[in-house]
Amino acid sequence: MSSQSQLDNLRVVLVNPRNPLNIGAAARAMSNFGFFHLRVVNPYELAFREARSAVGASPLLARAEEFMSLAEAIADCTLIVGTTAVGRREPQHLVKRLEQAAPLIRKRLSGSRVALLFGSEKRGLSNEDLSHCHWLLRIPTREDHRSMNLGQAVAVCLYELARDPRAAPPPEKRTAASAADLERITAALLDALRASGYLKSLPTGAPKPRSAAPPDEKIRRLVHRFHLSASDAELLLGILRQILWKTRSANDPES
Repeated sequence: MSSQSQLDNLRVVLVNPRNPLNIGAAARAMSNFGFFHLRVVNPYELAFREARSAVGASPLLARAEEFMSLAEAIADCTLIVGTTAVGRREPQHLVKRLEQAAPLIRKRLSGSRVALLFGSEKRGLSNEDLSHCHWLLRIPTREDHRSMNLGQAVAVCLYELARDPRAAPPPEKRTAASAADLERITAALLDALRASGYLKSLPTGAPKPRSAAPPDEKIRRLVHRFHLSASDAELLLGILRQILWKTRSANDPES
């Protein structure tokens, strides 16, 4: 996750949005990922602050700033990035894929404000809107269906900005099973397989087949491939012993 100062420097700007539910969904996505500055330019529906789709993000939506023009909405930002599906347009700007754009935006957010623009659901950003942008980004949707819902597009972009690709996964809190544990499981599994008739025990002194590895080697390799934890090994060993006891009891006519 990016630092709080970086998150605070982003301005999500919705230009001429038409559907209050989409504005609410965008606010919800912003709250999900820790971005709290929403700006709305010339909304089609003035009652957007009451959108029920802003689940858990009503305060953010209530604080959203309204502007009559895009120029006013981005006046205090040093980098303006527009979103586009490209389509049949021939953009006059450099267009970057989202995963390429995100590191550049994060870097600028560390020291100044950045405006991320999303256009109308019907037409996207106009050519005039795009003229305010330094460059554009696009979400790598498939060619035959480029356009995304406004709220979903905001969510995808903010996820990419919020995540830290350099963050290491949390350390695994597990103790691996010891070789002795695995050997006990191997022995118990072999006993259970013989008791069930899956493996036929060789008579004493009988020659072993030359064409295949002995069953104990195969089973031991199989058990090692499970990469069991100590607790899982203990559970599995208990299961095998219970199966073996039940199998032997069923096969013992005197039981």
